[in-house]
Amino acid sequence: MVEPPRDAAIQGIQGIFGRPYIDLEPYLDLSALGEIHEEICLGLTQVPIDYTGGSHRAMGIMPPSRLGEALADYGEVIRGLSDEDFRTFRRLSDDPAAIDPAARDGLEFGEEREIPLSRRQMLWLKFRHGVYFPWKVYVELIPNRSWSDKNRSEGKDFTRLARSFFPRTIELVKRLPFSSIGRCNIMGLEANDHGTVHRDGEGTQGEPDHFITLCPAGDKRLFLWDERAQRKTPVAGRAYWFNDHDYHGVEADPFFRYSLRID
Repeated sequence: MVEPPRDAAIQGIQGIFGRPYIDLEPYLDLSALGEIHEEICLGLTQVPIDYTGGSHRAMGIMPPSRLGEALADYGEVIRGLSDEDFRTFRRLSDDPAAIDPAARDGLEFGEEREIPLSRRQMLWLKFRHGVYFPWKVYVELIPNRSWSDKNRSEGKDFTRLARSFFPRTIELVKRLPFSSIGRCNIMGLEANDHGTVHRDGEGTQGEPDHFITLCPAGDKRLFLWDERAQRKTPVAGRAYWFNDHDYHGVEADPFFRYSLRID
């Protein structure tokens, strides 16, 4: 494996236990994944769908060589809005009173930011300003407000909608080898969309975050990106664990793909 980089942005693959990633299929009972796939595909037609991603470049979590893949980034777009467009953006918020136009230069919007984006704001940013949201299907089965809180289970539970439409999925998740679960979500990409290459934290850390990714259909082509060697490492399988502080992305394909992440 590549040693932790001297330049944190020019990063190789750190991996897990000397491997780029861990294929978990030999260690988990995945016999229910066929039923889970049917349940998730049907359940997604019944629940509100959100977006995520869309600001990886402005968040500073992309590798230098692939910054162009972010296309229009909502962090950059919002900063550049005219006063008139910002009024429109504010009006589309779920809580316009929380947005002070006079203080707009100090406000931050979106994931991991002070003010979340509403569904209407995201659609307007996409339709009017061409913002690219890679994951246009995002459903939180266990809601989580901040990334740093994802491993804490206190005060959290599966939502009523999750229990209504994804009961078999929840049964499988509860059987996974975790002492507690602080986050569980479905993340999907529309046909021909790519997942922008990014990392979910700083390039070096004490140990990898503990999570499992399930891909019931086995058709989501995740890869790890070595910025030093300019090389991809495909991640294969229907269940895996990788170091999300390594750069990673998803290849485009002409069909919908999704995975389930459990922290």
